[in-house]
Amino acid sequence: MSDFTLQTGADGVAVISWDTPGKSMNVMSLQGLLDLGALIDTALGDADIRGIVITSGKPGSFAGGMDLNVLAEMRSAGDDPAQGLFDGVMRIHTLLRKIERAGMDAQGKGGKPIAAALPGTALGIGLELPLACHRIFVADDAKAKIGLPEIKVGIFPGAGGTTRLIRKLGAMGAAPYLLEGKLCAPKQAKAAGLVDEVCADPLAAARAWVLEASEADLVKPWDRRGYKLPGGAPYSAQGFMTFLGANAMVMGKTKGVYPAAKALLSAVYEGALVPFDTALKIEARWFTSVMLNPSSGAMIRTLFQSKQALEKGANRPEAPDSAVQKLGILGAGMMGAGIALVAAQAGIEVVLLDRSAEAAEKGKSYSASYMDKGIARGKATAEDKAALLGRITASDDYAELQGCDLVIEAVFEDPEIKAKATREAGARIAQEAVFATNTSTLPVSDLARAFDRPQDYIGIHFFSPVEKMALVEIIKGRETGPRAVAKALDFVRQIRKTPIVVNDARFFYANRCIIPYINEGIRMVGEGVTPALIENAAKLVGMPLGPLQLVDETSIELGVKIARATRAAMGEAYPDGAVDAVLFEMADAGRLGRKAGAGFYAYDERGKRAGLWDGLTSQYPPEAEQPELIDVQHRLLFIQALEAVRALEAGVLEDIREGDVGAILGWGFAPWSGGPFSWLDMLGTPYAAERCDALSEMHGARFACPALLREMAGRGESFYGRFGTARNAA
Repeated sequence: MSDFTLQTGADGVAVISWDTPGKSMNVMSLQGLLDLGALIDTALGDADIRGIVITSGKPGSFAGGMDLNVLAEMRSAGDDPAQGLFDGVMRIHTLLRKIERAGMDAQGKGGKPIAAALPGTALGIGLELPLACHRIFVADDAKAKIGLPEIKVGIFPGAGGTTRLIRKLGAMGAAPYLLEGKLCAPKQAKAAGLVDEVCADPLAAARAWVLEASEADLVKPWDRRGYKLPGGAPYSAQGFMTFLGANAMVMGKTKGVYPAAKALLSAVYEGALVPFDTALKIEARWFTSVMLNPSSGAMIRTLFQSKQALEKGANRPEAPDSAVQKLGILGAGMMGAGIALVAAQAGIEVVLLDRSAEAAEKGKSYSASYMDKGIARGKATAEDKAALLGRITASDDYAELQGCDLVIEAVFEDPEIKAKATREAGARIAQEAVFATNTSTLPVSDLARAFDRPQDYIGIHFFSPVEKMALVEIIKGRETGPRAVAKALDFVRQIRKTPIVVNDARFFYANRCIIPYINEGIRMVGEGVTPALIENAAKLVGMPLGPLQLVDETSIELGVKIARATRAAMGEAYPDGAVDAVLFEMADAGRLGRKAGAGFYAYDERGKRAGLWDGLTSQYPPEAEQPELIDVQHRLLFIQALEAVRALEAGVLEDIREGDVGAILGWGFAPWSGGPFSWLDMLGTPYAAERCDALSEMHGARFACPALLREMAGRGESFYGRFGTARNAA
């Protein structure tokens, strides 16, 4: 069955409808490209057809982008991957250029009008295809998203989107959509110049336009004599400043570690110097270069393929569908209030409990404030706010939990307080209800002792702030059953977040890896490494926050509590005394982090960072001889990656895809790398093991090479070669 069909009306307008079988949203395939090309040829060659409208058979959307397996097929075709990929991309350019020229001669005469009618969301090639049409009509749907998000998965728009958008909007106008992957609602897309018209019935409007379009309406600005690039060409005075600024902006945001951003800038700059068709070839060459870069391949695998597979339930146990109907939340603090918000946004009825009605109402007010901000930005209405708040019941009465099929405990991180709340709720909920704890550090199996059905007890660890963080870590206790896991996964899907499922252990997976990163930064301060070197080394290797800024954000006071609890649990085996010497001294001095207005960083009266605290260098004088940048970076990355390997060894992680996705979405592990396992694969396990030996000899046993990594290094194995093939085929 073809992805594209053509129907010609009595008015002579041919409607080409895109409807990928078996998909909720259209994605472009190799066969789809061939089918579309054949129908375009048919319509352009039929004298009875006056014009063409390209639309979607999917309600509410036009297309979600390219099936990335298409690019993989192009890359693997023949003995020359680069040539195979370049030729495949050029075939896409040829098709879209055929649509753009629509049968016109060199003088712009004799063509047929081609319009795009978008019922809603249009992403990636779902926008690049309309950009090749002569006019774009979009349904007036505030929930629809229009844009080119490719940069977020390690590539850039390579089907003409880069070249066309630059020529349409200019370098500065196009920058947010190309370099940041910014998505817009239809009205914002029109205001920005991405689309032409927003209307109630885009198909009818497109048909009407096709029947009235003149030959002049069909010629794109860049195909007209005398065309000038908006904002100026690179060699003009204005253009020079634009491109200079764009380069500085990109380097400032990416620190030069993302190959796609640099390649995109090159394609834009070089393409702006030459005619349009030559610019398309330049775009194709740079796109080919990016697609063959290991970083882009790893990002696509982790942030697109693996993430999508996990969201679709790749590791969900066999169990009946169990969407949450009514959610109970114990604790209306920051975490409980955030969980209530995202659940209510998903249409779930919520009961938000706290010790007093006033405290519960305060938690509910978080959702009210959030909606007020949305109303102020034009993203929500008063009716939306009323509907959302109507789904949240704030109370201090445990009887309100009646009818809840999932209860999440989000009270203070204290075992006794959690146990008390668990027992009180457990006595009032139905036998088939699942109970979850939102603990971030306490062993789930221990907490489950307060619940009389441990098979229905599970950890659901949200990251803060809940409404912004995409990851949810699901923790299986020793006795957690498959029904509880399925329930948790179904709930995470309902609230549109990405789940990873791990087994119970101290700190689970995410905190197990991020705490050593923070500790390594603090340890280096105590060793006399310049704090600015530590922070900048982290950012220059792709970490979103340096370890010192991160501990300030999460709270030095919390770090002290975790350190004391860990020391009590580990006794003489506790390895971080050198870290505590710095951390406790900061806490004793009242420098507890950003919330206190003082930490490793200084803050102004508005709470804005004012640079690293001047007293750090007097408190911990820098050594005369500072380490090389790469050595600091390796300490910061290896300390995380080795902990990920140990989590896999110990069975905390069962799927390396979850390790990579969780690392990037949970704490921002160098996204350009694709995650810790992808990064180790890039280095090669033999080199990684060798580097571990050097680091452990110089800095201690925490860098000791795990037995699994040593074994794989001896065999020349990669993590995805050994653990990822079968899983990634899902």
